[in-house]
Amino acid sequence: MVSQRSIVVVGNGMVGHHFVATLVKAELGDAITVIGEEPRPAYDRVHLSDVFAGREPADLALTTRETYDEWGVEAHFGDPVVAIERDAHAVVTAAGRRFTYDKLVLATGSYPFVPPVPGAEHERCLTYRTIDDLGEIRAKAQGSNVGVVVGGGLLGLECANALRNLGLETHVVEFASGLMGVQLDDGGSKMLRRKVEALGVRVHTSRNTQDITAGDDCALKMSFADGEFLETDMIVFSAGIRPRDNLAREFGLEVGERGGIVVDYKCKTTDSDIYCIGESALFGGRIYGLVAPGYRMAEVVVQQLALEEAQFTGADMSTKLKLLGVDVGSIGDAHGRAEGAVSFVFSDEREEVYKRIVTSADGKRLLGAVLVGDCESYDTLLQYHLNAIELPPEPERLIVPAAGEVPLLGVGALPATATICSCHNVTKGAVVGAIDSGCCTVGDVKGETKASTGCGGCAAMLKNLVDDELAARGMEVDTSICEHFPHTRQELYHMARVGEIKSFQAMLDNHGTGRGCDICKPAVASILASLWNEHVLAPAHVGLQDTNDTFMANMQKDGTYSVVPRVAGGEITPEKLIALGAVAKKYGLYTKITGGQRVDLFGARLNQLPHIWRELVDAGFETGHAYGKALRTVKSCVGSTWC
Repeated sequence: MVSQRSIVVVGNGMVGHHFVATLVKAELGDAITVIGEEPRPAYDRVHLSDVFAGREPADLALTTRETYDEWGVEAHFGDPVVAIERDAHAVVTAAGRRFTYDKLVLATGSYPFVPPVPGAEHERCLTYRTIDDLGEIRAKAQGSNVGVVVGGGLLGLECANALRNLGLETHVVEFASGLMGVQLDDGGSKMLRRKVEALGVRVHTSRNTQDITAGDDCALKMSFADGEFLETDMIVFSAGIRPRDNLAREFGLEVGERGGIVVDYKCKTTDSDIYCIGESALFGGRIYGLVAPGYRMAEVVVQQLALEEAQFTGADMSTKLKLLGVDVGSIGDAHGRAEGAVSFVFSDEREEVYKRIVTSADGKRLLGAVLVGDCESYDTLLQYHLNAIELPPEPERLIVPAAGEVPLLGVGALPATATICSCHNVTKGAVVGAIDSGCCTVGDVKGETKASTGCGGCAAMLKNLVDDELAARGMEVDTSICEHFPHTRQELYHMARVGEIKSFQAMLDNHGTGRGCDICKPAVASILASLWNEHVLAPAHVGLQDTNDTFMANMQKDGTYSVVPRVAGGEITPEKLIALGAVAKKYGLYTKITGGQRVDLFGARLNQLPHIWRELVDAGFETGHAYGKALRTVKSCVGSTWC
């Protein structure tokens, strides 16, 4: 055990917080001080756009001031560090407070890049990076009709989805020739654009914005180098990030030619008492802009402080995500730039699916992959890539549906070093070790290893691995609906019926633990609705519903909604028919007579649904619950009166 040191952490983003949590868990006895620029503790920036889909900012919190107090961590927020006194081993904040350190960890992250375009300083030109940014975007969206996102990368497309959810006519302006040019090849980028435009988002590529001026029909006008222009009411810049390295520049630490604080394999800067981790760190000439590599850096620094041998040697930048409802995956050398690389491509424009794998010249090693529209094979392909597992004789079968049965790579075939959770660097061996030490459920393993507690993309693989390992030990595989209820759905139904349980909280209190999740909440909501027929949007139930129940409408492939009012037995009055027609005409909805003797109204935007339902309810309609996996309608004929 080393003697107590003073560790000061500048920055309290996701990586900075992970460093603090890891250091506390290591129990080295250090005095830890955290200084954050934002007025709140760390939050999940990866899921920032979820706020526009109904989540509260508080739901994104990764920690609280109270947690830091319990850990014995001195935390200060809303007062950024403005100076480093390297000789005195101290930092000074904007408020003039001074903190001494033995070791300093810079986790200052990044800031959104705003192109140097005349007019970009306009009050209706915003950025998309923090919770406070979301508040500004929401405020400016009020009274706006058109919104533009500058940037067609990951964050740009997430931001476009946010503007779309706010009811704006949404445009994406990208300087490059395609969307997500870093992660996708040309074919994948074109398919993504096709799917994004089908959702109603207008994409403008190869556009170089020259200036931003006052518009004629909208608040702003963007003029492009090719002579074209685009009018909009607001602009959100999401054109990439830049490392926040101003402290390093000002106080003598080495920085890269294009930015970033230079670090070695120990994550040390050119000052041996100062470390740098996350998006502000430049390792091997590269900035790692994902959270998982930042977590690895944080763990390496903690091991260094514990006097253990540890090195950061880089990180895999593969990623799987959903953008505007479109599944996108990118693995390794997605562009096939390696010498001798061979590509296999599958493209289905009818189903809007694009897949490409890049292999070594002999076809035995997977070098990279691109998936758009269907990421079902992502986990399998990622394990082939990360663990250098030899590909099957016909590797194209991994992506081509017509090539017969797809050769599956079961979890049993993975080596112990295979990474299951990249966010928290959890290997198969760590999961197996947790099971060996007594973990018998997925929930137990998650609690022990933190696997699947980051982005959640590895949840299916983790469950398969746990089930496989338990079965191999001759143990009964847990069929619990989730970690919060040690019961099947059928058992929960009987418990609710016999015990006359009428709320999710009562079900938790009597038969579960924790706060629930996205698996058990809608399941219990369905059970309660089936048994007691209480309104699904009553205060006790509204938080349990999925999207369709919450908004009383069916989400469509293009992100709009269809509204299906109930028409009992197919009988309807002339007044109600007129009301349906008036609503459809007013909101520009496509109409269709359904097989259940109802009228389906297609094409409604999220922000229009309350107004549509207000008019339908006033006309005497209620929802037909046309999305339920249950008995929906009973057809009828006109009977003896008319036949």
